[in-house]
Amino acid sequence: MAEAPDAETAWQWLLERRPGTRGQYLDDEWFAVVAAAHAEPRLRGLYPFPTHGTLKLLRDGPPFEGEEDRDMPYVICSGPPHQVHTIDHGHLGETATPEEAVALVVTHLPPDVRSPGRT
Repeated sequence: MAEAPDAETAWQWLLERRPGTRGQYLDDEWFAVVAAAHAEPRLRGLYPFPTHGTLKLLRDGPPFEGEEDRDMPYVICSGPPHQVHTIDHGHLGETATPEEAVALVVTHLPPDVRSPGRT
């Protein structure tokens, strides 16, 4: 499966559900979470990485999450309710809509990701 070379391309492929990429496997509920995340400017600079029923947002992209992404919030896309977690901090909350889940993700972004340089 092809991985996008950068965050902008990864978002584009997901939104297109491009064949041969992770985007082709998005069901409607997962796609709603991806679309809501893409609509949030603070998340578009992060690399979207749908995997194992979740939408993870990585600082630097694949192929694998590193230790630096353990504090990054992610959405479990099997909702509603949509659950938001981090590896380090566990369960952060549940929401009724993808947009609320994205808002919860933004609230729990680490300080280095919330900085003005990461928009």
